[in-house]
Amino acid sequence: MRLYKAVALAVIITATATLTATAQQKDARYPIIPYPTQLVRATGTFVVTPNTTIVAPAAFANEAAMLNTFFGNSFGTKLKQSQSGAGKVIRLTYDGSLQAEEGYSLIINANGATISAKTAKGIFMGVQTLRQLMPASAELKGGKLKSIALPAVTIHDQPAYAYRGMHLDVSRHFFSIGYLHKYVDMLALYKFNKLHLHLTDDQGWRVEIKKYPKLTENGAWRTFNNQDTACMKKAVDNPDFEIDKAHIIHKDGKTLYGGFYTQAQLKELVAYAAARKIDIIPEIDMPGHMMAAINEYPYLSSDGKKSEFGELFTKPICPCLPSTFTFAQDVYSEIMDIFPSKYMHIGGDEVDRSTWATSEDCKALMKREGLKNTAELQSYFINNMEKFFNSRGRKLIGWDEVLEGGVTNTAVIMYWRSWVPKAPVEAAKLGNKVIMTPGNPLYFDSPPDKNSIPNVYNFQIIPNGLTADEAKNIIGAQANLWSEYVPTENRADYMIMPRMTALAEVLWTHKQDFASYQQRLLAQYPRLDLMKVHYRLPDLGGFLSSNVFTDVTKLDVQIPLPGLTVHYTTDGTLPDMLSPKLSEPLVIKTSQHIRLAAFKADGAMGDVYDLQYQKQTLAEPVAIASPAKGLLCSEYRQLYKNTTLIPNTKPDTTFTVQSITVPKEAEAPSFAIKYRGYLEIPTDGIYSFYLTCDDGGTLKIAGRDVVNNDGLHAAIEKNGQVALKKGLQPIALDFIEGGGGYTLKLKYSLNGSEPKDIPAEWLKN
Repeated sequence: MRLYKAVALAVIITATATLTATAQQKDARYPIIPYPTQLVRATGTFVVTPNTTIVAPAAFANEAAMLNTFFGNSFGTKLKQSQSGAGKVIRLTYDGSLQAEEGYSLIINANGATISAKTAKGIFMGVQTLRQLMPASAELKGGKLKSIALPAVTIHDQPAYAYRGMHLDVSRHFFSIGYLHKYVDMLALYKFNKLHLHLTDDQGWRVEIKKYPKLTENGAWRTFNNQDTACMKKAVDNPDFEIDKAHIIHKDGKTLYGGFYTQAQLKELVAYAAARKIDIIPEIDMPGHMMAAINEYPYLSSDGKKSEFGELFTKPICPCLPSTFTFAQDVYSEIMDIFPSKYMHIGGDEVDRSTWATSEDCKALMKREGLKNTAELQSYFINNMEKFFNSRGRKLIGWDEVLEGGVTNTAVIMYWRSWVPKAPVEAAKLGNKVIMTPGNPLYFDSPPDKNSIPNVYNFQIIPNGLTADEAKNIIGAQANLWSEYVPTENRADYMIMPRMTALAEVLWTHKQDFASYQQRLLAQYPRLDLMKVHYRLPDLGGFLSSNVFTDVTKLDVQIPLPGLTVHYTTDGTLPDMLSPKLSEPLVIKTSQHIRLAAFKADGAMGDVYDLQYQKQTLAEPVAIASPAKGLLCSEYRQLYKNTTLIPNTKPDTTFTVQSITVPKEAEAPSFAIKYRGYLEIPTDGIYSFYLTCDDGGTLKIAGRDVVNNDGLHAAIEKNGQVALKKGLQPIALDFIEGGGGYTLKLKYSLNGSEPKDIPAEWLKN
């Protein structure tokens, strides 16, 4: 997991009533994600029955068979397949005029349905579109439908970006080979074409390497670490955090956790993915993140000793020894035999190079090669590995740190460090192909909230500062799921779904129509249910985390998805299906703590919401003659893990700001800021405040705790309320930045209005 990865934020799927009537009418018949490049609506339908025939040439037999699987699921029997036929049929046909490799056309009318493309990839993408026009029951065997009415339409479609990826870290927590098949299925449905598998890291080596058997005999297993125990604590309230017992063994008197994939298993997975037009890109992360390997083969390190965690990273392999290159090339040779992908991901991030600086071997090599520093020494290793990859007909991908010591313009750069915005721009200008995967918003291991889906959907793939020709070097994007705190397959589903669908549309359609997307997303949930996807339920609405009232209030929950019920408790216990059902607004007259959650009919539970209700009087304003504009800021230039650790001593610097954002005066990478002053409140009322921080922050107004968003974490929003009278009200906002995210936003609303930015004229000191 990238250490200071900023992470993507998450969204409320609002009720259909909030969507426009136009979007509802437009998309009800065509609930397709990602939306096609061009879709022309038509009236009428083509009715498919068990007697309908699929006509396809031998070149598209695989795609015809996959399409037939969905009809077989729906009808209980598959359709007849033929290489020729006339009349009202479903036809898959070659069309050389469609130039895009993954492009296709789909025409449905009363006389039949035709998918046309130049390649099998294009036909497959058309099959996925047709699949989404079928009822959700197409996803599960045992259907007994008599007919399926496909809506008439003409679609011409092709992707905006060539690289449309998802990533999965199987090192920090191990996932079964069956789950990898399911992951591929999810990607295929939404037209992704790349799966980046992070196969090795400090916490575990997950791929069989026959020449180095100890990598999996021992390196694939560990005793429970601090991340595992953190998950165990969370499992008290959420079974998705329970350590999977299927991956626990007992050996030599120890309880060990882990696992690995055999080469045969991975080759079968590669074939499964290839049939679904998905390229699996393996990552063997080096020279850093190699503790699992070094501890089995210590000669790989500069001092010949085992690796361990340092202040930030672990000790890397040594780039100065021939034996290191022999090992690396041996490993990647076996990897290339498993994975035919033209891309090999070498990692290259977060390398603690301090042991290289003291190594006599490294000093000698640096002198011999004319290398000025250890960053160039890392590039020496990366560039030599790239030559090896190229000799085997492969291309190297590295995390954007590989740029630091210099890299060839043939290497592919995967940009992740949100706090280094110049990295993808400089790489593209140098001629490198770039894959965008910035922590904010594309690190899906960040717990989702109501903002994450719109943040992904509105992600700008092409960074500012590039010419049209340079922009062509941005070949696409990818979302990453790092698994330090994702111990189960259910939790992995929850973290990627449904925000993965937003990225699918950004990469394929590249047109923003969020209201339409929301409407179409609602139609996806029944399909995901039948695919056994443990997705995150849409956010409930109508409340805040911290709620304030002066006399009496009501909890009136907005339920965004049909079929959900809401249950609650008032004694602090976890709600379940036997807890009281919130079927009508709950009248609240006293301060209290309410826990509530939405449940599906099968008992699956959504997020648990902890709501505080506090009865308050309106806070009296303070009287200050002629206050100045802006808030006073005190900056402390070091890392603090939470705001309570910020000292009351003299700050490193002070300044005044006219808005509540991360100020340009703040110095990276780590710092803390105390904002002090007053808000000039325009009218009496209950004010709601929405504080988004990366990393952490706390907000007090009128001396009252309003929002606690403390701790080192990715950009998430938390909210609260306070009762205020008109006039100057003291504000105390403490903010900590650990390096990486640089996000601070504060919005407000009055008596339930839409959130707005705090006006500059409110800020006084």
